[in-house]
Amino acid sequence: MTSLESQPLRVCAFESRRAADIRSLIDRQGGITTNAPSMREIPLEQNPAAFQFAEDLLRGRFDIVIFLTGVGARGLLDVLETRHSRADLFAALNQTIVVLRGPKPAAVFREWQLKFDYQVREPNTWRELLELIDTQIPVQGKRVAIQEYGLPSKELVAGLQDRGAEVVAVPVYRWDLPENTEPLQDAIRGTIAGEFDVLMWTSSFQLTAVLQVAESLGLQQAWLDAAKKCVIASVGPAATENLLAHGLPPDVEPEHPKMGHLVKAALEQGREILAKKQQISP
Repeated sequence: MTSLESQPLRVCAFESRRAADIRSLIDRQGGITTNAPSMREIPLEQNPAAFQFAEDLLRGRFDIVIFLTGVGARGLLDVLETRHSRADLFAALNQTIVVLRGPKPAAVFREWQLKFDYQVREPNTWRELLELIDTQIPVQGKRVAIQEYGLPSKELVAGLQDRGAEVVAVPVYRWDLPENTEPLQDAIRGTIAGEFDVLMWTSSFQLTAVLQVAESLGLQQAWLDAAKKCVIASVGPAATENLLAHGLPPDVEPEHPKMGHLVKAALEQGREILAKKQQISP
């Protein structure tokens, strides 16, 4: 890692879907960007849970439907429209209480001109969602559907069940490693070689993917040791939880869990944090 103030910070990010966006943001803040895509979305096209959800929704068997992501909401509709009309699905949703985890599913619902009843406040985690449930939406004895994204929402499901709800998970897509993991392997070796100053995380699964690939290379502990010498920048609570679980407490987490805020904060604060980690004056 660099110790010279005049040198730009070298940032390694692990973004897949918005790789061009994060590179542009880092470049504009004066950083040197390496991006190693760490994940890919796999639509669950053969998705019996989704079709059972549609059948139950159309029969009025749900009291509450929770949408966790905009991408997932679109993906679910795409799957269901292979068997049902959009008008019927929207009419059924209008008869249920609809809860949206944050601004991205809200934007999708506005685009669809479809009503929703509640939007979870920032930072839009399962904790804020359960807080909303506790203060505004009684779920005792209610049947609740959750549009899941990638990994199962275990804490949310458990929290709802503890409050007396019957919970139905509706998976729409899951995460897997990229088909080509060579950039990720290079990033892991580069971290160990001290080629990066900042490691930037925009989702919780990214760390899971890095650790999986590092383990396959026999480099997991070496990577973890090297990562601790870098500035760890987390977009928000979900990514932070996974980082903490693996002994990588974030040095930077923006007030608002958005990519632009993350990049700005990391590049503004990174040099001072890095200097402290290197035990030199900033």
